[in-house]
Amino acid sequence: MSDDEAPTGSGTEIAGSADEADEGTYTLVVGLDRSGPVEIEVGALGTVAFAADWYAYTGSAFGPGGFARVERHRALAAGERDARHWHVDYLLGHPAAAVERVVRTPGRDVECAVGRALAAAFDPVPAFGASDCDCDSHLMGAPNRESLVTAVEQAHERAARVARE
Repeated sequence: MSDDEAPTGSGTEIAGSADEADEGTYTLVVGLDRSGPVEIEVGALGTVAFAADWYAYTGSAFGPGGFARVERHRALAAGERDARHWHVDYLLGHPAAAVERVVRTPGRDVECAVGRALAAAFDPVPAFGASDCDCDSHLMGAPNRESLVTAVEQAHERAARVARE
């Protein structure tokens, strides 16, 4: 990752109205500051090699706390928490990982639609974050931040539009 693409931990983009709900679907755009592939033990998945500079993880926040889950993920990436419950927590708990942006679709369960759209354009990490659905993965790797962020925003907008119809 180049210096001009370093994760900032800032920036939240929201597809849909924030007043709709405190729950929905989210995608974390995660930057890896590294000099080579990072290998991380990811629970039952075992050792996973992360070779890309940028990742998009799509999840849902319909359980207790709703979008508070996103803040828990941010705190883990910032080193303020250590508990790992989901596959993404193992990635976020690595010192090289930083949450750069969050894109949310409040009140809509479009997790798999967004994941499939991103998998068509980027490199899926097999079985990551998709143990409760038929998707191949909910984590995609990309070499370029800008194209990943644009694709994430478009996938959320498209999925939200389809869900409203």
